[in-house]
Amino acid sequence: MCSRFPAGFLWGVSTAAHQVEGGNENNQWAAWEQAGRIKSGDRSGKACDWWNHAERDFDLAQEIGVNALRLSVEWSRIEPREGEYDWQALRRYRQMLEGLHQRGIQPMLCLHHFTHPLWFEERGAFLRRGAGERFEHFARLVVSELGDVCQHWVTFNEPNVYATLGYVLGEFPPGKRGRILEAVALVNALARAHTRAYHAIHAIQKQAEVGWAHNFVVFQPANPRSLLDRRVTRLVNELFNESFLRLIEQGKLAFPLTLVSGDLTEVKGACDFVGLNVYSRFHVAFDAGIAAQMFARVFVPPHVPQGDHGVEQPYGEAYPAAVRVAVERVARLGKPIYVLENGVPDAEDRIRPWLIVNVVQELDRLLRSGQDIRGYFHWTLTDNFEWSEGWKLRFGLVALDPETQQRTMRNSGRLFGAIARGNCISPEMIRQYLPAGVDSAPKSLIPSEPS
Repeated sequence: MCSRFPAGFLWGVSTAAHQVEGGNENNQWAAWEQAGRIKSGDRSGKACDWWNHAERDFDLAQEIGVNALRLSVEWSRIEPREGEYDWQALRRYRQMLEGLHQRGIQPMLCLHHFTHPLWFEERGAFLRRGAGERFEHFARLVVSELGDVCQHWVTFNEPNVYATLGYVLGEFPPGKRGRILEAVALVNALARAHTRAYHAIHAIQKQAEVGWAHNFVVFQPANPRSLLDRRVTRLVNELFNESFLRLIEQGKLAFPLTLVSGDLTEVKGACDFVGLNVYSRFHVAFDAGIAAQMFARVFVPPHVPQGDHGVEQPYGEAYPAAVRVAVERVARLGKPIYVLENGVPDAEDRIRPWLIVNVVQELDRLLRSGQDIRGYFHWTLTDNFEWSEGWKLRFGLVALDPETQQRTMRNSGRLFGAIARGNCISPEMIRQYLPAGVDSAPKSLIPSEPS
């Protein structure tokens, strides 16, 4: 018997402006590319050419059968110079949103997906005084102009990733390393900016649903019997997974971070839903030689199911049960939950079908246990420019040749479409893609060498 999902459940795909639009030249990521900071040496270029032809991919989304699509607006297109607005850019975003509605696809719009204007970056971005007010002003403008064609809003995508990769690991702009206190300060600033935008959106659009997208990673001690491994794992989990969550849940960080965070009580409860971006499990070992990373060596064992390798490191363990861990944690906030990103880099489509079926099966179990999950959005629709990895990692349900712009539907796209159109997962799908444990995973899920 088919395991049916609730009526109105959202089956979607997620995207981000800089990764798909092409021709973004006025944000800090364009400058990062120009400085040669992309590991693969790639440039985004035309990306998926959405600025000119997004509707081509909307047709593909309709063909797959999804009923929702998450996209973002590019702040640097709308406000290329502080206080100066490009109304034509806003009209183009309106065309996109209307195009989705015409195809029976509900849009969910993200206001900040890692990118912002160069003028904002050069003035200190979210760490500068007055940044929250500036972001609130931008949010008010977008919602005032587009609120009649969108009701679901994501303020920030992955504040914890932005802080960690930009200020601790140095892989995202501004490229700082080991600045843990700055990373904490940034998380605080993003929480305040989120809260300002949350209240501003509701002042304009009473029926709005406003949340943020939180990246949740399962961290496991490399040696569960090692006290040091367990302690650094707890520390990594607290700083990465818990920081922004605690601010929304409690209005404060855990001790001793409360000593540097200040009063954040206004942040508590400022969301209508929690968006979860869930991908991987990582193992964590104590390493005395990496103080800048809090003595935590985070790695992926070679024998676990995983997608394609990045330029320098494995992307992460493909771990369907991560969805359960993440949902059960954020359920403590008492808000509806959307899984807004989940996927795997997989150019040959060898592991993506397995991941989709096993994650959807986890969602089915969670719903049956009473969890309030409203939707699942796969990352992503077509292959796109994957931030610091460039074109190296391919996440699409649809393969893309960035040179020719040719699209080719993958088997995983057809599989996800069957789930979305039927609003269920069939026993045949479950039998075909039985869950594989760490030690029993089919060899096809484990790369024998970096690719």
